[in-house]
Amino acid sequence: MAQRLLIWLLAFFSSAALAESTPAGLWRTIDDHSGKEKSLVRIIEINGEFRGTIERLFREPSEDPNPNCEKCPGDKKNKPVIGMMILTGLKKDKDQWSGGEILDPQNGKTYKCKVWLEDKGRELHVRGFIGMALLGRTQVWKREE
Repeated sequence: MAQRLLIWLLAFFSSAALAESTPAGLWRTIDDHSGKEKSLVRIIEINGEFRGTIERLFREPSEDPNPNCEKCPGDKKNKPVIGMMILTGLKKDKDQWSGGEILDPQNGKTYKCKVWLEDKGRELHVRGFIGMALLGRTQVWKREE
């Protein structure tokens, strides 16, 4: 009995540690200009590629709780922001994930993207940029428990 409990505890804590060593999970996005919470984004891994979808928006009472992406290009134009995949193509690259793109539903623009974990996996630093990573900005997202 004690041996089974020990095996279960080791498996549980190993899987928890593994989950916090990748960007997979649920993240609370924080606007880097205002400092306000913006959304919850779920990042999943499919065949070594990480993708993120908006699950929830934090809106003011005067704002539309389920807006459409009016400025988005192509097939995302005028589609609901909630449920929209905004992060694609991220792949492991040493101590970060890069080679991806991120869509900003507010302005409809897509940026190159890379991410890395900090604070023992509790923070995801998301850098969107045009051209070189030096020409961009970084948001810090918080892992939801």
